[in-house]
Amino acid sequence: MSKLTGWWKNRSTAAKVELYTRWSFHFFVVIEVFSFGLAPMAVAAEKGIQRHVALGTLLVVLVHGVATAFLSSRALDWLVGRRERPVRLAVATTAVTAAACLAFLVLRMTEHLPEAVAPSMVTGMVGFTCGSLVLCAKRVRQMWCVAPAGALTTGIVVLAVGLPWGEAAGYTFAVLLTSLFMCLACGFSGWLLKMVYELDRARELQAQLAVAEERLRFGRDLHDVMGRNLAVIALKSELAVQLARRERPEAVTQMIEVQRIARESQREVRDVVRGYREADLAAELEGARGVLTAAGMDCRVEAEPGRKLRPEVQSALGWVVREATTNVLRHGDARTCVIRLTAPEGGELTLVVENDGAPQAPAGPPGSGLAGLRERLAVLDGTLDAGPVGDGRFRLRARIPGRQLRGLEVRA
Repeated sequence: MSKLTGWWKNRSTAAKVELYTRWSFHFFVVIEVFSFGLAPMAVAAEKGIQRHVALGTLLVVLVHGVATAFLSSRALDWLVGRRERPVRLAVATTAVTAAACLAFLVLRMTEHLPEAVAPSMVTGMVGFTCGSLVLCAKRVRQMWCVAPAGALTTGIVVLAVGLPWGEAAGYTFAVLLTSLFMCLACGFSGWLLKMVYELDRARELQAQLAVAEERLRFGRDLHDVMGRNLAVIALKSELAVQLARRERPEAVTQMIEVQRIARESQREVRDVVRGYREADLAAELEGARGVLTAAGMDCRVEAEPGRKLRPEVQSALGWVVREATTNVLRHGDARTCVIRLTAPEGGELTLVVENDGAPQAPAGPPGSGLAGLRERLAVLDGTLDAGPVGDGRFRLRARIPGRQLRGLEVRA
């Protein structure tokens, strides 16, 4: 059963919206054929329509439906940035519609099609074509012109074939209403699909910018620490060279000082790296809530207030929260996320991060993030479990034994 539904569950929200929209337009072919193409067949015996005429109209409607569906599909590809705008296909579809409607009106004039059948067929074909053409328009002003243009052109053609003014007005009004409805429905569907993809790309960029900002911060910290020390080392080395050339004993003293500064620099670099990888747990929990909420998710943080934790425990759990937040943002399509921290007195500390919208199959090879977390927790005799738990949910659970929580401490 999971294999049958995986093709849907493993898709992102944008891909689901696109699939739904695309197949809605494909279903228009079925609607057009059953609503208009079969009408001559249904009344062939009653209205005296020749069988070959009824079959011909059915074939024309079928071809027209497939053409409009194909145009809609190509237009959706253009809206999401996969193809160029299908201008030639739009012109060809418009030409097919005009030729088909003209043929139906001629059959109406020659009484091969009854008066009750021809208007519905012409109105339906023009309406579906206008809906497809709206998806190819770049501006809203162009979209609003499609339906009036289709109605006006239909009225002119009806008059040109010799039908009376009253019937031409009826055609014009019916085409205008039908085309306006189709243009609004198709235009809104295309706009919605475009906005969903733009939001999806914005969320990816937000995650990338957050990583880039953290790297810049670390680079600035490292520059501040090393810049001064490297300048001092360079000056003292030059001084030692000058003293050594003069055979002064102070050169040894200067080189000893250079050695001391170099060792001090090593210690400071380790402190910077450790500070970069360590994080205050309360700050990371609040940061995770802010980032996930800003990404449009319902994030709930449940933590016991007032519990005291050792600095190394806070560091390990803070890194777990940071990595889990990154995974929620980058993988799947989560709408809700729960971060739960339980640390009973004398008991095992547990941190759980659970979200929905997780794909059943990984999108690519496993990264090194979870392996790094397991290494950090192993120092504290802790464990890390991560994986799907059913219903499209993913759970990450970190455990640290109670004996590692004793000692002194920073408030979580």
